[in-house]
Amino acid sequence: MMVEIENNWLKVSISQNGAEVREVQHKKNGLNYMWTGDSAYWGRVSPVLFPIVGSLKENQYQLDGNIYKLSQHGFLRDNVFEVDKLEADYVSFVIESAGQFTHVYPYEFKAYIHYTLKEDSLIVRWEILNENKEAMYFSIGAHPAFKLPLLENEKIEDYILKLTPGSKEVIEYELKDSLIYEKGPAHDFQEIPITPSLFAKDALVYSHIDHVTLTSKTSSHGVELTFNDFPFVGIWSKYNETDRTMAPFVCVEPWYGIADTHDASGDLKEKFGVNRLEAGETFSAEYGMKFN
Repeated sequence: MMVEIENNWLKVSISQNGAEVREVQHKKNGLNYMWTGDSAYWGRVSPVLFPIVGSLKENQYQLDGNIYKLSQHGFLRDNVFEVDKLEADYVSFVIESAGQFTHVYPYEFKAYIHYTLKEDSLIVRWEILNENKEAMYFSIGAHPAFKLPLLENEKIEDYILKLTPGSKEVIEYELKDSLIYEKGPAHDFQEIPITPSLFAKDALVYSHIDHVTLTSKTSSHGVELTFNDFPFVGIWSKYNETDRTMAPFVCVEPWYGIADTHDASGDLKEKFGVNRLEAGETFSAEYGMKFN
């Protein structure tokens, strides 16, 4: 089932399956900013990643002496949420674990995803409630895909990325066989042209970036994402090695978590970037998308 919220600027369609944003239509310029979800390239639009972000070594992890199998990005994106509250410009979705995921993830939790419209921006807030008697370990991330180009007379190469660092040193990472390798500090934040070769080695991954802009040089249309104090961000499009082209979208992905490092021990409690949430506590994080 699709749920719609809108204000004077935007109309947003969200699926209860995964609480996934499927369309963002701008009422003032007539543009639809989200990728279509064409499975010929990538069948999703903006999945929520939980309880892992990215891949695990051998698609498994250890926890308290047990081994669990878990595929890339976890399971939340493939489950149906209930509508908790619905207003004209706001909706919240909720899902309770209630024992249904213990074969892959032994913790009990309740997850809320809130969507709020503020003028030409969509604000997304996650809440994870730990319903266990002990601390739980998890990651969570966003994976929104934005259609490129936005206008018929444009090309993908007309678009550029701009990255704004946060207050901490920015570290750049690379993915090899879906695992993380540290490249070192990043210092150059000039405009990054969008070209297929940018994604030939999978996603671009950084720590401590607070703001990413994806903008057309010819029309100034695009999207701005703000995610202050998020530890990681990934930027990705699907690359075709045969003809050296890319899919007609770019994902900008704010993460509280990251794929396993190449030298990961496999213990979830030791996982790089993992979040620890004490018994009975609630984790909350928020990011915004501004559509120009």
